[in-house]
Amino acid sequence: MGTPITREGRLRAPVSQFYQSTTWIEGRAEDQLAETARWPGMVAVAGFPDLHPGRYGPVGAAFLADRIWPQLVGPDIGCGMALYRLDLPRHRLKLDKAVRRLAALDQGAEADEAAARLAAAGLSGLIGAEGLGTIGGGNHFCELQQVEEADAASGLKDGDLCLLVHSGSRSRGAAVFEGLDQAWKQGYAPDAQAGRDYLALHDAAVIWARLNRALIAERAALALGAEARLICDAVHNHVVPHQGHWLHRKGAAAPDLGLVPLAGSRDAPSYLLSVPDLVPEALASVSHGAGRRYDRSSMHGRIRKERSVLTQLTRNRFGGRVVCADPDLLLEEAGTAYKRPESVLADLQHFGLARPLARLIPLITWKKGEAA
Repeated sequence: MGTPITREGRLRAPVSQFYQSTTWIEGRAEDQLAETARWPGMVAVAGFPDLHPGRYGPVGAAFLADRIWPQLVGPDIGCGMALYRLDLPRHRLKLDKAVRRLAALDQGAEADEAAARLAAAGLSGLIGAEGLGTIGGGNHFCELQQVEEADAASGLKDGDLCLLVHSGSRSRGAAVFEGLDQAWKQGYAPDAQAGRDYLALHDAAVIWARLNRALIAERAALALGAEARLICDAVHNHVVPHQGHWLHRKGAAAPDLGLVPLAGSRDAPSYLLSVPDLVPEALASVSHGAGRRYDRSSMHGRIRKERSVLTQLTRNRFGGRVVCADPDLLLEEAGTAYKRPESVLADLQHFGLARPLARLIPLITWKKGEAA
């Protein structure tokens, strides 16, 4: 087990870096990590090997503070990844046919169904139903995967089919964040009315996001003629009470029953991780994915936006399919935009934060079809 690099000195809070010196981390992300440690009331900061720059602070990090900082959660409140096992045998899966059937994901939930689901979750009157059951843009996706190298402890076996759903609260969380007054820039005292109001809306958005992932998985499984069983649902954008303080996670996963999906890219495997929570400095958090190496804007200068190139991006190196009718998004989310998940996993193992239970190969990565 490795020892995290902890820097104090002029920083108000210790910063624990859970990546080795040979790991490539953009300097601006480390600058953001150090800057947030100087914020008032900050108690501890942890950076993970998928660390990369964000708008208000680094992504791939966790922050413990005596107050609530909404900008460390951001607009996509409750964003996370849920992994499901399908009861569909691999030999019955026909990729081209499955791609056609998964077009159902573009429609989202019907209005009556969405309203009923919100009511059952106790969210009626607290948050709107618009967009429920939809994936969204950016790096969100629903991916059909095949299991390889499964550990018996995973409950999976080689050849199993899984769904990995990465989505959040869609415009709901953004509306919460954008509706805040300027006081959020200094952080909210949790016992102040503004803090209580934010937490109430935040918690509703977190529930909405979990429900959204569940609906996406249900619709995908139905389209494939299968049933889906939840393995884990790990949130990576939220704030929760922790040891008398407030733990903020931005692109840092909260283990669900000790399990976390580690997303690769459209051209790389993902992993199911076991997270033992043995390192206090990690703030009960772990990496949620490979992390970006290049931001979206720079990808436009790295890949030519030509039809032949874009067509190549609709296939991955495993022979799988990528469905994304938006050419800009197809380019911005290309596999080369991300770090290698194997590198992130190696760092997590080095520091004793996680171990792999299964390797998951992408067969169909669904963003949006032509109908969307």
